[in-house]
Amino acid sequence: MEEIACDVLVIGSGAGGFAAAITAAHHGLKVVMTEKEPVFGGTTALSAGVVWIPGNADAARQGFADSREDALAYIRHEAGNRFDQARAEAFVDNGPRMLEFFESNTHVRYRAQAVWADYHPDAPGAAEGWRGMMPEPFDGRALGPAFAQLRPPLASMMVLGGMMIARDDLPQFFRMTRSPAAAFYCGKLIARYAVDRLGHARGTRLANGNALVARLAKSAFERDIPLWLSSPVVELCADGGRVTGAVVDREGAPVRVNARAGVVLACGGFPGNAEMQGRFYAHVAAGKNHLSAAPATNTGDGIRLGQAAGAAFQDDAVQPAAWTPVSLLPQKDGSVVPFPHFIDRGKPGVIAVDRRGRRFANEARSYHDFVPRMFETCRGESVVEAWIIADHRAFRRYGLGAAPPAPHPVGRFLRSGYIASGQTMRELAVKIGVDAEGLARTVADFNAHAAAGEDPEFGKGGDAYQRFNGDLTHGPNPCIAPLETAPFYAVRIIPGDIGTFLGLRTDAATRVLDQGGAAIPGLHAVGNDAASVMGGAYPGPGITIGPAMTFGWIAGRHLAGVAA
Repeated sequence: MEEIACDVLVIGSGAGGFAAAITAAHHGLKVVMTEKEPVFGGTTALSAGVVWIPGNADAARQGFADSREDALAYIRHEAGNRFDQARAEAFVDNGPRMLEFFESNTHVRYRAQAVWADYHPDAPGAAEGWRGMMPEPFDGRALGPAFAQLRPPLASMMVLGGMMIARDDLPQFFRMTRSPAAAFYCGKLIARYAVDRLGHARGTRLANGNALVARLAKSAFERDIPLWLSSPVVELCADGGRVTGAVVDREGAPVRVNARAGVVLACGGFPGNAEMQGRFYAHVAAGKNHLSAAPATNTGDGIRLGQAAGAAFQDDAVQPAAWTPVSLLPQKDGSVVPFPHFIDRGKPGVIAVDRRGRRFANEARSYHDFVPRMFETCRGESVVEAWIIADHRAFRRYGLGAAPPAPHPVGRFLRSGYIASGQTMRELAVKIGVDAEGLARTVADFNAHAAAGEDPEFGKGGDAYQRFNGDLTHGPNPCIAPLETAPFYAVRIIPGDIGTFLGLRTDAATRVLDQGGAAIPGLHAVGNDAASVMGGAYPGPGITIGPAMTFGWIAGRHLAGVAA
């Protein structure tokens, strides 16, 4: 068997893996990265790329006075009895330091978002903005040939067949038919995309998680860190209880990688593992439906490798995964692609109903909070499903699911059945299999209060996060408007996830722990291979990638022997 030597072997190519690799290399270590897929980027490449970093320097420069105590109080409140103080302190104390390192030494660039509130902004220690940070767009052409190996976003999350839109772009697209400035802004992006398609399979203006991964990859390649694609790890190697490397299946032949300092597991958790879903997702265990929006090849490899080395698996959490409702967008080949519904539920003129035609949740709450309400309303049914309903005004102003707002054409979404429509609520209800009287009654009751911006049943628009998900130009409530302009539209949603929260037990230095709580020498885990530092709660935007990069930075420093 061929053998090669390095200091650090990183298994996986998401944000956590790249953060560990770049940090270790910066401190003089020889690093090898492996990725089992022919593309790199993992779940991060499909995500919004947001990081949640309390006390970040960008917010401080703009006058927001965050505090360590508030951030820890908020995490403690959210995690409840799953709160791990040592790991939470490590994250809060090192998050700003991590970001400063990457912005000073790599291509990574972030901007704090003033009004992107924590998901439960009325909880102790929460903030109404500034902790969630968006990556700046990036020109994919800077990657050269490696651009073709960057995992593209979900097809359902691009427009015009391959154009990415950043969260900051959305308000411009929502206003493009009503504002010359917005139309000019969007026109420039579309023109850039049209030129891109002359020589590329998709647009090269990268946004969201694709931009973050591209920035990390560019930084790694400049440090001559090799990234082996299509190279799954077969097993870890150990000597005297210490993990010393791994056997990698590279180009069909086994290669033993001897890692002097250690191995970092960053394989993205287990959202693609049906057997583990059946064990840890209650609705799947009950035989109900589920579709993850994370890569299907994230099958728990890191967890399996860690457990084989004696690692403890932490299966107690507030929730086992980061839930999100998804719709199923038909593709030309007959398959479907999930579309995660992060923000459309919060818009004015939009509600969600169950098969009885009744509202069952506050639509503007976070996606992670919304899905458990779907579980509850479908408790006695064999399928978990609901429908997001919009009137014509809301549909064309904000879009619905993967169907974009005006002036983009939506005929294919209607023809495929992805979006259903009806001239009346009763007609729409019949088409989607929802109780017609129930839906008509629900909309009438909702409309009776909506003109005044009120929602006595669920309080939609009642806090800063909900209002952020609405339309801040609409009043008196950014999340509320009557559904009264025909025709009416619906999209079916089912439960999904964007990653798992259960994982290997680790300490504050990212060392993997055994059943007795002792660190396994030479083995670290970051990202979704490690148990969530939030205890399975979802406190705010970027609470997966923020900790992944922070603990990746911590792992790289620890492996290099850099003092904390």
